[in-house]
Amino acid sequence: MGTLVKSLLRSLLTTERTTLQRVAVSGVRQSHHKAHDLVEEHDRQHDVEEVRIPVPYGEIAGKWWGPRDVRPIVTFHGWQDNAGTFDRLIPLLPKHISVLALDLPGHGFSSRFPDGMMYHTLDNISVVFHVMKEYRWKKVSLMGHSMGSILSFLFTATFPDKVDFYIGIDALKPHIADASKFPGRVEKRLPQALLADARNREKSEPPSYPYDELIERLHLGTNKSVSREAAPFLLYRNTRKSTLHPDRYYFTRDSRLKHSLGLGWDQDINLEFAKRVVQPYLFIKAKHSPYYEDRKYFEQFVDVVKQNNPQFELEFVDSTHHLHLTEPEKIAPIINRFLKKHWKEDKMQ
Repeated sequence: MGTLVKSLLRSLLTTERTTLQRVAVSGVRQSHHKAHDLVEEHDRQHDVEEVRIPVPYGEIAGKWWGPRDVRPIVTFHGWQDNAGTFDRLIPLLPKHISVLALDLPGHGFSSRFPDGMMYHTLDNISVVFHVMKEYRWKKVSLMGHSMGSILSFLFTATFPDKVDFYIGIDALKPHIADASKFPGRVEKRLPQALLADARNREKSEPPSYPYDELIERLHLGTNKSVSREAAPFLLYRNTRKSTLHPDRYYFTRDSRLKHSLGLGWDQDINLEFAKRVVQPYLFIKAKHSPYYEDRKYFEQFVDVVKQNNPQFELEFVDSTHHLHLTEPEKIAPIINRFLKKHWKEDKMQ
């Protein structure tokens, strides 16, 4: 067993001995890498249920943690990640609270957008409505990381009467685009997205890699913010075993995602949205993660929220962009304090 898997064992499970016994009893499927089996064992330990929510183009996949009779906190992951991004954080939250971690369209186990379509930030807002309709919720509680945090902010600010609280992690708002460069960005991205759409319809299998190379690619591709030990939690829902090459895996997320465009609007629009977030609101910023724009825009936005929302909390944490996945013990106490103040049990109908 390699060093990476040994490290994963220590981080995933209570003890190696108990885990190996459970895996031996349940049977290790040869179609999975050992790290995949350990992710499955992690879910079994925490009684996680896979759910599927119908949408017009297929289904939204998710993982339900905690009591099934309590309306859960709905979580959204970052760009090209998936619901597994919260696998190490959720077990550190109060056990009486439910969490529904979702794969956004084109990510994880969720359906892709139909052929010929492109991905856009605002399109994901419809996912929230589909989930609320499926479970007949009048309100929703949101938590998001990166792109998922921006999505949660947009839904909260657009429909404040439908959200009882919102927790954002390391992406405060839509980023401000350089106006002089944005037209050229559109010019470049749209043809790339069309090519990716055409490749999606090809029957040939994408390039595949040994599992340890997938871990390294994810680790380095995120500027090391996803640790090697935590990488399998994302890889589990974003990869599939090759049918052509033994012991190799390929990425399954929709390649059109790489060429999606941001909103491209200016700071004044963000500030108007900021005024509408009036419910309990926690934002956690990693100190060693970029702002992706001039920091002044971040500070202006925070000032406006503070002026309009006495229930806003801002916390800086000594970590990197995927802090909730790689170092969840650093933010779990912050989130738990917030939930203690603002979470209220809402029984499912």
